[in-house]
Amino acid sequence: MQEKKEEDRRQVLNKIYEVGMDEVGRGAIFGPVFSAVVVLTEKNKFTLKKFGVMDSKKLTPKKRNFLLPKILLLSTDYGIGQSSVREIDKLGIRVATELSMIRALKKLKEKPSELLIDGPLLLRPWNGIQKNIVSGDSKFTSISSASIVAKVSRDILMESLEKKYSGYLIFKNKGYGTKEHLLSIKENGITKLHRKSFLKKSNLI
Repeated sequence: MQEKKEEDRRQVLNKIYEVGMDEVGRGAIFGPVFSAVVVLTEKNKFTLKKFGVMDSKKLTPKKRNFLLPKILLLSTDYGIGQSSVREIDKLGIRVATELSMIRALKKLKEKPSELLIDGPLLLRPWNGIQKNIVSGDSKFTSISSASIVAKVSRDILMESLEKKYSGYLIFKNKGYGTKEHLLSIKENGITKLHRKSFLKKSNLI
């Protein structure tokens, strides 16, 4: 009986809230992968859309930084998780990304009744209802918001690591394998925050 009540309550909550999730840094060669989950009401989804929330890749850094505090203020709840370079190299990028997503979800006050995830890949460790939405960050405001939260959070970390790992243009490439970044690895060598499993595929090590 208690389980039925809990299930009914979640169904009611699901009609009130939209819970979206996205990751960033999956294709980078340096630094962790980040995931974020954002819970929004219908009213606040509309408000954030008016502010200009959309797929983070289509926004300038200035616009993303402007939107982040608004998303955090208007979200009913949110969570941010990450997986380290060591975990990416040891477990593989998909498992490490799933781990970062589960860490983000564990920060929510309540388990979502339904989770909207950007992209085609199932979050295998999640035992709740989930829907995979290809290009979800351009279709659902909660996913767009999660993409902005994850992107800005990771970019802040990347910019702070520039001082420690100067010479790799991390502030500029955010850990992605740009031509300049790959050239700087050849000149300066590999750091402990470079993903060795990725660089092996590029024949850089």
